[in-house]
Amino acid sequence: MEFYFAPLEGITGYIFRNAWEEYFGGADKYITPFISPNAKGCFTAKEKRDILPEHNQGKKVVPQILTSKAEFFIDTAKKLKEYGYKEVNLNLGCPSGTVVTKKKGAGFLSYPKELERFLEEVFEKLYQKEQIEISIKTRLGMEQEEEFYQILEIYNKYQLKELIIHPRVQKDFYKEPVRSGFFKEIWKNSRAPVCYNGDIFTPELYQAFTREFPEIEKIMVGRGILVNPGLLKQMKTGKPMEKEELWQFLSRLRQDYEKEFSGETPVLYKMKELWFYLAHSFTDYTPYLKKIKKAGRLAEYQGIVERLFMEQNLREW
Repeated sequence: MEFYFAPLEGITGYIFRNAWEEYFGGADKYITPFISPNAKGCFTAKEKRDILPEHNQGKKVVPQILTSKAEFFIDTAKKLKEYGYKEVNLNLGCPSGTVVTKKKGAGFLSYPKELERFLEEVFEKLYQKEQIEISIKTRLGMEQEEEFYQILEIYNKYQLKELIIHPRVQKDFYKEPVRSGFFKEIWKNSRAPVCYNGDIFTPELYQAFTREFPEIEKIMVGRGILVNPGLLKQMKTGKPMEKEELWQFLSRLRQDYEKEFSGETPVLYKMKELWFYLAHSFTDYTPYLKKIKKAGRLAEYQGIVERLFMEQNLREW
């Protein structure tokens, strides 16, 4: 099985990826948080830092692009090629309302004719002329899973590197269960190799998935790793995460953020974002998480985290 680390905007940038790789690891490929190109055709400072080769050494990293304009996608992919990237990923899965209303992410799936024209131009100018490989991360549609029949017909016209399928529609967001029954029906109809993405949170869920889909050779995990950073290692070796390695990881992560940002406010914000997920790895975490959310200074935050580590245990997954 190959394991991919899914992108989570605002959290899984290069600083997080490098710290996580040192203490846990287990990912065969990382997809970056999306790059959202515009008419100016330039990377933001944040986007550029995230894709710089020197920030991603020793890892297979694939930049993800969020746009519905072929010329923006093409220009961005060509710039990424100059940095050494030979594959880019098209985001057709983001369910955020602000993204969807701009006809991006999952919102682009509502316009199949435009999507096909987009892919036709992209494959002609990138795959055929530039030898840049293209993968897609997709949902099933906007409203109904049956939309995916037409969408998959479009995907099958092109030589995709792979198709990463998150078996929900946009309106499901992340609250509704994954549509595993429909995924079971359709995944073999893809011409491209399929990577599964969706709700692999524990080793038990992973084992259940492999029993149901023994032919799937690639899965992408995102939120499950933020809840339990040792998840991939545990799925591979059976060894659960230990408190000490989690403590060391968090210490490294905080220090690296302090080097990156000016002042403690952005560092505190970054750590709080992670704890929204990570707190679930501890027993009786609720009162500590509430205090972490309210913390106004890094010293206050650190004190709460230290008490959590001393007073609570890691959950058994």
